Amino acid sequence: MRFRSGKGDLYIPDDSKEAAALGRTTHMAVGAHQDDLEIMAYHGISACFASTERWFTGVVATDGAGSARSGIYASYSDDAMQRVRLREQRKAALLGEYAALAQLGWSSAAVKDRAASDVADDLEDLFVSARPDVVYLHNPADKHDTHVALLIRAIDALRRLDEAHRPRHVYGCEVWRDLDWLADDEKVALPVDERPSLATALVALFDSQISGGKRYDLATAGRRLAHATYHESHETDSHAALTYAIDLNPLVEDRTLSIVDFTLGRVDRFRDDVARRLAALS
Repeated sequence: MRFRSGKGDLYIPDDSKEAAALGRTTHMAVGAHQDDLEIMAYHGISACFASTERWFTGVVATDGAGSARSGIYASYSDDAMQRVRLREQRKAALLGEYAALAQLGWSSAAVKDRAASDVADDLEDLFVSARPDVVYLHNPADKHDTHVALLIRAIDALRRLDEAHRPRHVYGCEVWRDLDWLADDEKVALPVDERPSLATALVALFDSQISGGKRYDLATAGRRLAHATYHESHETDSHAALTYAIDLNPLVEDRTLSIVDFTLGRVDRFRDDVARRLAALS
């Protein structure tokens, strides 16, 4: 597997051969930055952990050069931070027993370049090699530009696949914007309460971010707990932790469907639900 950035890194924690490692993949997540996978796709990591039949492969698109840094990392150059971030992500892959971890090594600018196809080409190669049943992507209502751009590149890559080789489920997941606003019938609730110690440890491995003043470890756990409690107002909690996702299969199946229209349709239904409830009770 050759990645077009020239800085790509493919890590296979159990030292299996590349084709075998990718070919056993059942769940795959594509995240923009190191630690995105562990925040947005723990549902897949947990489903595959310690299993001989299900395997999780992670894909990180960017090189980590633009990471915020303070404390012991304050004086680190971009090159030094890239090495730190790559190692942290490898540690997560080892702890989480991933089938494989592909770090593509692109800059954020390259991911956001609408005129270039290299990022989508890399993703297409990985999808073809792995043929995952389940794919986790960023969601189209995320507020981080690189996340949204990567989602668009990933949808482009998935649309190129033959129908027989497309995943059965494609989820748009939470990182930089929650999805609790979605209408309940459009909200995919993914339980993430299995192995809570593993969930905590995976996010905590990214010391360069946590020490830098971003408590992703606490915030991620808090959001999952809040979703579980506030998911249903008239029933007791069925899970201790949940993440929400958008079903992106319609975007993959219909190449003519606009991502803008698809997303704003859900925003409009949220608006309609608020308007209806206010009108009914006023």
